[in-house]
Amino acid sequence: MKFIYKTLLLSLFSGLVFSSCDDFVEDVDIVDPTAENSDDYLPVEFLTSVYGMHTDFSYAFSYLGITDMISDNSDKGSSPTDTGTDKRALDNLDFTSSSVSVTAMWTQWYKTVGRASQAIEIAQNYEGQTEVPNARVIGEAKFLRALNYFWLVRSFGAVPIQEIDLVERAPVDEVYAYIEQDLLDAIDALPLKSDYSSTDLGRATKGAAQGLLAKVYLYQERWQDAADMANNVITSNQYSLDPDYANIWRETGENGPGSLFEIQARGEIPQHGVQQYSQTQGARGTNGWGWGFNSPSQNLEDAFNAAGDEIRRDATIIFAGETLFDGREVNAGVENPRYSEKAYSSINAGQGDGDKNIRVLRYAEVLLIRAEALNELGQSSAALAPLNQVRTRVSLPAVTSTDQGSVRQAIWTERRLELAMEHDRWFDLIRTGQAEAAMAADGKTFVTGKHELFPIPNNQLVQTPEMSQNPGY
Repeated sequence: MKFIYKTLLLSLFSGLVFSSCDDFVEDVDIVDPTAENSDDYLPVEFLTSVYGMHTDFSYAFSYLGITDMISDNSDKGSSPTDTGTDKRALDNLDFTSSSVSVTAMWTQWYKTVGRASQAIEIAQNYEGQTEVPNARVIGEAKFLRALNYFWLVRSFGAVPIQEIDLVERAPVDEVYAYIEQDLLDAIDALPLKSDYSSTDLGRATKGAAQGLLAKVYLYQERWQDAADMANNVITSNQYSLDPDYANIWRETGENGPGSLFEIQARGEIPQHGVQQYSQTQGARGTNGWGWGFNSPSQNLEDAFNAAGDEIRRDATIIFAGETLFDGREVNAGVENPRYSEKAYSSINAGQGDGDKNIRVLRYAEVLLIRAEALNELGQSSAALAPLNQVRTRVSLPAVTSTDQGSVRQAIWTERRLELAMEHDRWFDLIRTGQAEAAMAADGKTFVTGKHELFPIPNNQLVQTPEMSQNPGY
């Protein structure tokens, strides 16, 4: 059972999160705590509106553009004549500061940050009786705020910390420090996954905060901290690998044993699903069910084949002409040769309000974070245990080399195959320094000193001209 995110009528009350943000593009609608009947809204209901920013996920098409289509894991797909607004430009690495996808994500993430900050403030000041402890509400909101700031900093580099300064871009290390403090606070406040009732599945947990913090440390190359925090998740005995990799992506695998955090989808009105996530990625053409975008690349298929990884290949890629696990026959004449099976919904298929949960953080990634961190610490032998745990699940032979360089490459390859089409590949290429070579191998030109970051949206710079642009744009 999924945690049902209620639809709050936020539009009844309109205001600004901060009185000084009139010229900041990310003003958000909020519930005015001084408005009539505002006492009817408990802190947990304000928190629900933060989760709702993810659940509505009306920006899914944009998200796919800046995470997958831009990388070597997938192509724009769809019809050659359909640009998908800026998706062709993203695929070709010739996007600009006016890219609608980049603008959409900047806007979405900052709006979510604003709602999370208000939820925290309201919970801190609320003096009434609540069934859900305010400390937990604050912990969940801080996790969600940290998640969105993490998406922002890895995409744009130095960004304003909305709660401190709405215009000045804080240095990257300060943004990470802010994220880390939110996650440390969340770890202290949140229950374990096993402590939640079934009706609360989907809420942030202690393990989710620990796993995200391990990933945040990984991106900063704080190897010991990453290894230790990942180990906290591993030794908590809250998570395990689903023995059937393909099951993770089906309805039966939602919020499963390896799930640390998922964006929950309802697929029905008024609890909207994840809008356009499955629809835009569904097969296009004869007997198809979608728009055909974000098509897994030949490059990715070749990587699976080179590794002998049939299990993950066939759970990740829908091939034209195949029969899916639920009996759906994919016509051999569909427009693209490959589609993302991780986005496929058996029941909801190509509906706009999808019922497909988006897996944000999984136990397998935590194992790979620990493996990578240990290897970078010179503990290559110890790194093999978590690495091979992931490989054994998909019937691949154990890595036995203890050469640090060989183990490093094995871990990077494992991340690509394990997490393919899960929206991390582009950022992995950037943080590991592989982007230029990987893009060249995929027939694209990566400009060093430019493409490591997305541009600050032009709309933002028009409203706040004192905010600087990223190099190359």
